[in-house]
Amino acid sequence: METQHTHQVAELLESMKNLNFFTKLKSENKRGNTFKIPIKVSCYNELNMMVSDLLKASIILLNNEAKSLSPFTADSDINVLTLLEIALQLLPGEEMQLLDNLHAIHLQNDTN
Repeated sequence: METQHTHQVAELLESMKNLNFFTKLKSENKRGNTFKIPIKVSCYNELNMMVSDLLKASIILLNNEAKSLSPFTADSDINVLTLLEIALQLLPGEEMQLLDNLHAIHLQNDTN
């Protein structure tokens, strides 16, 4: 049983090395306790619109009366597509395959 676990761990580590997992977070320092996430934008204007839409959505969602209190939320034309694009860029897609691999190992151990 111990040999089987050792073999599964070795396979998992090799899979992680070959499939390039853990690529979403980029280490920002040598200790590895701070990370950054790259977000692709085409220009400063797009970046500004993304941040603006996030702020507008947050204000409106947190306070229904915000529309009447602030001139920049009077136009509640929040670009939901922009928010969804940001969310897609933040999803750790490669790591989901790793979770599938770990789940498969878990299922194998449950049947043994």
